[in-house]
Amino acid sequence: MMRVLAPAAMRAADAAACERTGASALMREAGRAIARRVVAHAPSGKVVAFAGPGNNGGDAFAALAELDTSYERVVYAAYAAEKSDARRSAEGRALAAGVAVRAFPQSPDEARSAVDGAAVVLDGLLGIGARLPLEPALAVAAGALDARERIVLAIDVPSGVDAESGAVVEPAVRATETVALGAVKPGLLLEPARSQAVGALTLATIGIADALLAVDATYASLDDDAFRALLPHRAADGDKRAAGAPLVVAGSSQFPGAAVLCARAAARSGAGYVTVATSPRAAHVLRHHLVEEVVVAIEDGGADEAVDALLDVAERNGSIAIGPGLGLDERTGEIVRGLLARTTLPCVVDASGLFHLARHLDALRGRPVVLTPHAGEFARLSGKGTVRAGERVARLREFVDRTGVTTLLKGADTLLYDGTTMHINGSGCSALATAGSGDVLTGIIATLLAQGLSPVDAARAGAFWHGRAGELLARERPIGVVAGDIPYALSRCSSGARA
Repeated sequence: MMRVLAPAAMRAADAAACERTGASALMREAGRAIARRVVAHAPSGKVVAFAGPGNNGGDAFAALAELDTSYERVVYAAYAAEKSDARRSAEGRALAAGVAVRAFPQSPDEARSAVDGAAVVLDGLLGIGARLPLEPALAVAAGALDARERIVLAIDVPSGVDAESGAVVEPAVRATETVALGAVKPGLLLEPARSQAVGALTLATIGIADALLAVDATYASLDDDAFRALLPHRAADGDKRAAGAPLVVAGSSQFPGAAVLCARAAARSGAGYVTVATSPRAAHVLRHHLVEEVVVAIEDGGADEAVDALLDVAERNGSIAIGPGLGLDERTGEIVRGLLARTTLPCVVDASGLFHLARHLDALRGRPVVLTPHAGEFARLSGKGTVRAGERVARLREFVDRTGVTTLLKGADTLLYDGTTMHINGSGCSALATAGSGDVLTGIIATLLAQGLSPVDAARAGAFWHGRAGELLARERPIGVVAGDIPYALSRCSSGARA
């Protein structure tokens, strides 16, 4: 599991670790971790660091102290009225190693001149305790730290980024890579910082005991190892239904493709037996596209009769996915609500299913259900309108606390909240911003539910897997990824690792 700690929790963990290990030892380990990333980007050359007045600046000194003499190493250090013992120690090591220390630039032009010819530039201006916007004395350097012009490594958090909310307050550093120290701060995973400022994200362990980092469960995020640990594996003697048998209630004459995408994703994510229940008018279309999946037509008639028929079908299923491509008429709404009220199976609800539940969420409180709205659907579902930039975490937390329903809010920074922990998905890319991508995610989650995962685990594993598939496809096909590609990429990244 990748540890994600808000600034206050990180400061507490850091303080406790300093008492156990010593601040100087932690800063030395931070310097080593940052230096390794410098070497990964440039085996030699000029390395410039901008060091602010605090311990983030101390980490910059510690990093340059670890680089050998094949590098020309220069620190531009801001005035520090008070210095911690750890920083003084790092400065001493840097000077002893031959690092040049120069006065901090006084203008943007001086800052650009300072980084001229640098192979790598380190952002050590401010850490998690920064007050934004940057004060003028430090802001002069931020414009020179732009990944579009040179390799920039941000230490812990790019300066100008709010470490908790992900807000980017100009002037702000645009990093090639951010080296998070000890734990990832939630703002690094949230928009707009995630796409505008963070760059690649690396987590460096710096000697803080895991027990100190594990005390706060406000935020969490999967990494590849944690995803692999969650992903169910087929038993050697298991049959096709034991491998996962989701029921997909989806599709209509107008939108049969949504059901196809959802069912294919369910199958390609490991289900042994996928059943699709749909309207008679959509069934014949689905049968042309779905060969391995079973398509059942729910005949026209009263809503109660349709719910009875669906419950009969579901007797041999392990989960239900409901919503992709369904109609918006009142009869369909009665079926959606009736099925969810009467089934005991875990369910994932998306798309049109969410439309029909907007005023009936009380019936889902405490149930094994996960809702998967995008921002537009969430605006209607929550009853509180458009989600503005910077509000996603607070809005999702308020909604789940009020309704008691585990909810995954899709987007560039997909969030999942179960009333306890805010899970931030760290995988994915813009290739997934294509029609039908959400239907694929619903199918993945349905299979993981059918294989025995809880709603929160199925949703976070499904989102991570879906994101990794999107990353793989984007590398293979920079333009033109469609939702139908995603199910076929799942098996190639089922280990979770970036292919």
